[in-house]
Amino acid sequence: MDNTEKIDFRIIDAKPEDASFIARGIMDAVGEDICRNMAGDSHTLADVKGVFERLALRDDSQYSWLNSRVAVDGDGRRLGVCVSYDGAGLKRLRRSFFEEANRTFGWGITPDEVEALPGETDGEEFYLDTLMVLPEARGRGIGRRLIKDAAERAGRCGKPLGLLVDPDNSRARRLYDAVGFRPEGTRFFAGVEMDHLQLG
Repeated sequence: MDNTEKIDFRIIDAKPEDASFIARGIMDAVGEDICRNMAGDSHTLADVKGVFERLALRDDSQYSWLNSRVAVDGDGRRLGVCVSYDGAGLKRLRRSFFEEANRTFGWGITPDEVEALPGETDGEEFYLDTLMVLPEARGRGIGRRLIKDAAERAGRCGKPLGLLVDPDNSRARRLYDAVGFRPEGTRFFAGVEMDHLQLG
């Protein structure tokens, strides 16, 4: 795919068969360092991807295919993915993440500990958890359209669209600033302080 080639695409609901693509998007969004920290010394990035694939297949996970929208071209090729959901559901939805992580990585985090963890979002916003566009499809408005789609979902809930971005991720921050996100302080995700932004 040529970087100057125009792409006709549309945004559609994800399906269970998109689980591997959703997992790839999540890993791209959280970054290699956090993924390697999850894997630890005893596991691989493939194990991490397996966790996210299983979570994408579940209906009780923040990373579920039910919370995902996919950008596809005219031939049905996946170009990008956005995972977003009402922040009010985070505490319930993230339990499945820790179940899978405990099972795969042996973390041993108890339900009470999960309940006590600070959240990357809250009930006051609709949360854009994951945004990923394939490298070969970037620069063609796909990310903007996925954000607009999530913002429309947020609007139907009567909430602003929120997200976290690593302060060092200047490429993503330029996109978020360009579409109108504004800073709302900082929050922690996986032990890393992130910029918290909102739109709307």
